Amino acid sequence: MGTKDPNDVVYRRVAGMDVSKSDVKVCVRVPSTQRNRYHSEVTTWGATVPEIMKLKAFLEEAQLELVVMESTSDYWKPYFYLLEDTVPVQLVNARQARNLPGRKTDVSDAHWLAKTASWGMLAPSFVPPPPIRVLRDLTRARSTITFGRASELQRLEKYLESTGSKLSSVVSDLDGVTSTLILRALAGGERDPKALAALAKGRLKNKTDELEQALTGIRFTAHDAFMVAFHLDELNAQQARLAALDAQITEAFAPFRTDIELLSTIPGVKTTIAQVIIAETGGNMAAFPTSAQLASWAGVAPGNNESAGRHKPAATSKGDKYLKAALGQAALNIAKQKGGFLPTRYKRIANRRGKPRAIVATGHTLITDIWNMLANGVAYEEPHPRRYDQANNDRTRQHALRALKQLGYEVTLTQAA
Repeated sequence: MGTKDPNDVVYRRVAGMDVSKSDVKVCVRVPSTQRNRYHSEVTTWGATVPEIMKLKAFLEEAQLELVVMESTSDYWKPYFYLLEDTVPVQLVNARQARNLPGRKTDVSDAHWLAKTASWGMLAPSFVPPPPIRVLRDLTRARSTITFGRASELQRLEKYLESTGSKLSSVVSDLDGVTSTLILRALAGGERDPKALAALAKGRLKNKTDELEQALTGIRFTAHDAFMVAFHLDELNAQQARLAALDAQITEAFAPFRTDIELLSTIPGVKTTIAQVIIAETGGNMAAFPTSAQLASWAGVAPGNNESAGRHKPAATSKGDKYLKAALGQAALNIAKQKGGFLPTRYKRIANRRGKPRAIVATGHTLITDIWNMLANGVAYEEPHPRRYDQANNDRTRQHALRALKQLGYEVTLTQAA
C-alpha cells in the first residue's frame, strides 16, 4: 500500500488519530524523500488538556492538509473541540474506517486511518458549531428527563398494582391533579375510599363511584405509603428540572424563533419538535447538499438490499436517534389528525404495510419538506390534499370492476348526480 499510484492520492500530508479514553495514537503520513513513496510515523499523546495542546502544536507544525479521527464514544470530543480552530480535523464514522481483520491494534488503526484519509475514502461526519452544541445539550437533556419521567410513571403504576389499587384504570394520568391528591392522601394515612374519591377534580367528579370501587380493599401499608411518596417526589423533582430546562431552552432558541415558527407550520410539528430539528441539524442545510442525504443521516431513508435479482428487507438505519424520535412523534401527531395530505397518506400506508412503516415513511416525507423549507426559506405548502383520496377511490372502483368481471358480469359505470 505504500507504493500506491500517486495519482490516487487526494491528500499528500495527512494524519490519522485513534482515540481512546486515556490516550490517542497519531499517525502522520507525509511524502518521503523517495519518489512516489510516503513516510509514516506513529506517536502517542495523553488525553489531558495540556497534552492535547502539545499535540495541537505538533500537528500545526506538520502543515497537514487533513486530520481524521474516529468517533469513539465521547472520547473524541476534547481532541476535536481543541483542534478545530487551527487544524483541518474531520470526524469520521468508525464503520467506514474498519481495519483489515487480524490487524486490530491502536497503532494499526491510526496507520489505516491515515492511509484511507489520503485516498479520500472517508466521508466526514456532521459536527455542529459551538452555538448549536449548546442547543443540543439542552434539548437532549430535556428528552432524557422526559423519557425518565415516563419510566417513573410506569414504575408508580406497577407498584400501585401490587397493592391492589386500580386507580390507573379510572384516571388517564397518574400525574394529574386528582391522581396526585389521592396518592398524597394515601401516603399521608387516609384509607377511606369515600374520602379518597371525594378528592376528584374536574370531569373525574362524575366518576367518584368508580374511584371508590378502585380504592376499596387495597393493601396499603406504611411501606407502601413511603414508596408512593418516593415516586411522587421523584416526579416532582423531574418536573422542576423540566421547567428550568424549558426556560433556558426558550432563551437559547431566541435567535432561531423565525425558523421554529416556520417549521411549526408543518402538520404534527410542534414547538418542542421544531427545537429538536434545529438543534440536531443546525438549521443550516449547507452540511446536507440534498434532502436525501439529510433523510439518510436522520435514519428515515428507504434502503436497498438486492442480491441475485431478489429484493430483501433492508436493514434499519440507526441515524440520529434524537431527530428520528422527533420525526416519529410528529408522525404520531399526524396519525391523530383527520383530512389533509399527510394524515391521508399515513393512513393509506398504515392500512397496506402497517403502522411502523407508515411512521418511517411519514418521517421521510417530513424531513424532505424540512430540508426544502430550511434550504430555501419557504413556508410549508399542503401538496394536493385530495390526491390520495382520489387515488383510493380509483383503486376501489377498479377492484370492484375486476371482481364483477370475474363473476361473469359486464358493467357500465354512470356517474351519479
